[in-house]
Amino acid sequence: MTTALVCDERRSVRENLLKVMSQVASVGTVETVASGDELLVEYGRQAADIVLIGTQRALTTGIEAARRLLAAHPAAVVIVFGAPDDAPSIAAAMACGVRGFLRWDVTGPELLTALADTVTSTGLPNPRDAVDGESPLTERELQVLRGMSRGQSNGEIGEELFLSEDTIKTHARRLFRKLGARDRAHAVAVGFRRGLVA
Repeated sequence: MTTALVCDERRSVRENLLKVMSQVASVGTVETVASGDELLVEYGRQAADIVLIGTQRALTTGIEAARRLLAAHPAAVVIVFGAPDDAPSIAAAMACGVRGFLRWDVTGPELLTALADTVTSTGLPNPRDAVDGESPLTERELQVLRGMSRGQSNGEIGEELFLSEDTIKTHARRLFRKLGARDRAHAVAVGFRRGLVA
């Protein structure tokens, strides 16, 4: 059975994740902690197979917890949770070695599928490793994705590229489709895993 460790400052989030995780058949023990310090102590005492860490807009505590854990235990399998439009936080988390991202508003079935895929998967790729071959995105789509990873709005990306906001939205829709992404943050996470953004 797979063991899991959930870290988030908010008790309600920890309790909700504990409830959802208990519904994954392959998951046995689920522990929860409220801070990065507790996370390091608990993981050092008993390494979990998967770690879920919450991120919050404009707060670095979740990202810092992930960074500290992965610095001390590089083999840890970490997934972060965050807002779907908080691309900078997701980019920062992916850059420190996090394996995946899920939205806070992810549906129950999506969450269960993602957790089941992660805990049963072997040899997960490090998101910092680029994939071989050419990018499936055009150069313009890559520019839009990189702007998203910097937290720029569609309007800001358009100003930088001398394009209208509607044109940026069109490129965004295309790159979402090509990457299989649901939203900006998911696209950034996929981009990091594939080595398209750094």
